[in-house]
Amino acid sequence: MKYSMKRQFAFLFITLITGTILLCLILNSTLLGTYYLNKKENALVSAYYSINAASNAGDITSEEYDIELRKICEKYNIQVLVADGKSEALKYSMNDPQIVLKRLLDNIFRGADESGLLLSTDTYKMQLVQDDRTQTEYIEMWGLLDNGYLFMLRSALEGIRESVSLSNQFLTYAGGAAILVSIFLVIWLSNRVTKPILELADISERMKHLDFEAKYTGKDKTEIAILGNNINELSEALEETISELKTANNELLKDIERKDKVDERRREFLSNVSHELKTPIALIQGYAEGLKEGINDDAESREFYCDVIMDEAAKMNSMVKNLLTLNQLEAGNDVVNMERFDVTALIKNYIASSEILLRQKEISIRMEDYGPIYVWGDEFRVEEVFMNYFTNAINYAQKEKVIDVKVTRTKERVRISVFNTGEPIPQESVPHLWEKFYKVDKARTREYGGSGVGLSIVKAIMESMNQEYGVINYDNGVQFWFELDMA
Repeated sequence: MKYSMKRQFAFLFITLITGTILLCLILNSTLLGTYYLNKKENALVSAYYSINAASNAGDITSEEYDIELRKICEKYNIQVLVADGKSEALKYSMNDPQIVLKRLLDNIFRGADESGLLLSTDTYKMQLVQDDRTQTEYIEMWGLLDNGYLFMLRSALEGIRESVSLSNQFLTYAGGAAILVSIFLVIWLSNRVTKPILELADISERMKHLDFEAKYTGKDKTEIAILGNNINELSEALEETISELKTANNELLKDIERKDKVDERRREFLSNVSHELKTPIALIQGYAEGLKEGINDDAESREFYCDVIMDEAAKMNSMVKNLLTLNQLEAGNDVVNMERFDVTALIKNYIASSEILLRQKEISIRMEDYGPIYVWGDEFRVEEVFMNYFTNAINYAQKEKVIDVKVTRTKERVRISVFNTGEPIPQESVPHLWEKFYKVDKARTREYGGSGVGLSIVKAIMESMNQEYGVINYDNGVQFWFELDMA
């Protein structure tokens, strides 16, 4: 990534560490000597006050004073010389006390070189000096104690420059090591810090493409974790909202589709009804005009004309009733009343009511003596389905003129089938049987007064109860069937 946060974080952190180490080196080189000298000045002043207080407290030759003087020397890393008024060294912690004593006396009685003077009071002076023999640089403090004794304190400064050099060298090595360690640490830290951020970036990228499966899984309680949890909640809210929008959009599309289908059915309905009513209306009109004009004055002709008019009117009435029934079923206005009833009794009762018609058409009915079989369904509508199947079987029964009614039970379903002997339905017509106003044999349908709506009613009824239905062709006839849930 060109503008990687990990790289920026690593660069900033390493730059900060390197700059800090370089600043320490500069300060160490320029100020450490001054700081060291100032600390030495303070140490010598503190030592002076300690020696002065010890000398005021007791005999300078006592063992207690020796212990106190040794402590001062070790504490401040300085050399001490104390002499009495007779110029005799009483206490000292240096290798050449007589040489140092001579320098002390020269400083007091003849005056010291003021070139390296650091500090001057009524009782002591402090200055930088260089030993002529060893060329060693010292910071010296000399003067009088309160009891009149002479003193000189001094501490070598020669090691300060070496100390600064060693300090800088050590700081350089330590700083380089610190930078290397920092590089590894910053890589580890940047990975640790940027990993959840990259995870959040990936989640947001997937959310942009409407993929809401990815979730932030961090368990820490940092600000990033809070952001991750908020993104999880946002993802769920967006998913729910989009789901609701898609559902609403889907329903809207269904409504539009239903409206288009309703409009199409309305146009189809009007076209089919106009076509179906044209013939009976023309016949009724023609025969009525004949009666009015008295084409045939004999009673037998008038009775024939009236029979035709009444028959065509009855066909129109039956078709209109079927169309109204089908329209209500397709619109879903009627509530399906699911009840438990004996389908065997329903079938037997309907067949008994059709006995006269069966004798007139010389049709044989076959049906085993089934006992009570209880099913779930709308009894009135199931009877209408059976009526349509049975009526078709009567109208199309040929050859042996046999109708075979069967009730087949399975574990959970009951299949009712109606078979009639005759010609099988042409295979190309089978898919269209359930369409409104479709007629396989228009002349025969016209002959018995069929409107081509009966099987459409069967389809609407069975679909309203969510049940299966169908037709099976045989060499010697046709079988229509439907199924119901067993009670």
